Amino acid sequence: MQLLVSPSSIEEARSSLSADIIDVKKPSEGSLGANFPWVIQEIKKIAGKKPVSAAIGDNEYKPGTAALSAYGAAHAGADFIKVGLKFDGIDHAREVIEAVTTAVKRDFPEKSVVIAAYADFQRMGTISPLVISQMVADAGADVAMIDTGIKDGRSAFEFMDEVALIQFVEQNRELGLQTAIAGSLKFEDLDAVKRIDPDIIGVRGMVCGGDRSATIRAELVERAMKMLV
Repeated sequence: MQLLVSPSSIEEARSSLSADIIDVKKPSEGSLGANFPWVIQEIKKIAGKKPVSAAIGDNEYKPGTAALSAYGAAHAGADFIKVGLKFDGIDHAREVIEAVTTAVKRDFPEKSVVIAAYADFQRMGTISPLVISQMVADAGADVAMIDTGIKDGRSAFEFMDEVALIQFVEQNRELGLQTAIAGSLKFEDLDAVKRIDPDIIGVRGMVCGGDRSATIRAELVERAMKMLV
């Protein structure tokens, strides 16, 4: 299992270097808020050989906008390009997933596309994570992800139980996909996360001392890494 940590600045990225994946986002712009391309470029330099992920936003149904954002993040140096599906509808989801994947894979076939849906989809009125896996695989994307869309301190576990999260992991593996799980996770959630066994766990608030609007602390990143061994 790999630990993905989401810094919002170059300074925070330096505190995140013990993580497996450095994920560039802008928390003030949402759960998967997109940061600036030059921030991605600078964090890529700092990360060295470590893979860098970039969120491109909690996207409404705008396939062209999502595709262009994905291409820009890939061009800026991100190894993982991550989009959130902030809408409902199978057909709409398929269109956005295919658009984003094509935008990245045509010029950057070595890069990974991450498609995220939200554990709290019912209160958001968005698509269920449990129905995206086949579409992600069909499009040729690489990772299916669960996050929380509304960041009010409630974790993914408050909206999807361990059984549902295990189901998500298993259906992804059967399709040859990796699984990422995030969503206001806490240190006390890590035992359950290890039982669920996703490929990637994404955190921010956990390594900021519990407040995602605070600053990432290097010692908390190191603590999380040790707990996942």
